[in-house]
Amino acid sequence: MLDAGCGTGENALYLGSLGVSVLGVDVAETALAIARAKAADRGIKVEFAATEAFELERLGRKFDTVLDSGLFHTFDGDERPIYVASLAAVTKNNGTLYVLCFSDKGAETGPHPISQKELRAAFNPSKGWNVVTIDPNRVQTNFHDEGAPARLATIKRT
Repeated sequence: MLDAGCGTGENALYLGSLGVSVLGVDVAETALAIARAKAADRGIKVEFAATEAFELERLGRKFDTVLDSGLFHTFDGDERPIYVASLAAVTKNNGTLYVLCFSDKGAETGPHPISQKELRAAFNPSKGWNVVTIDPNRVQTNFHDEGAPARLATIKRT
């Protein structure tokens, strides 16, 4: 499994604790150092690597499952197609991508909220994707006591 934009590794570490083989990638070396220290402290085997999100193909690997928890919504409209192509390069055919991003629906949305229309436009069949579901969710932040409105999309690589 690939955790794209893993930050300090909490999702990768959780999945690793369940026995899932995980590669967490992020551009921030400081965050990766924290993730590696957490893995060592907890005795969890997870691999972490510094990688630019727009160049995931440099990993030289493909994954059945890819997780994007809070990365997609950080990119502007011009960057999204580059990132989606990068994800396509590392997601196996019939693989599953999970995207958790801030939603444009609800009170006190997070920064850079994403609409369903934007998700469907980014991950469309002409680019080799099929959006299976987009469900409402919440993202815990330091600024939202009840979490910020979010969307959890399940997307298949065709």
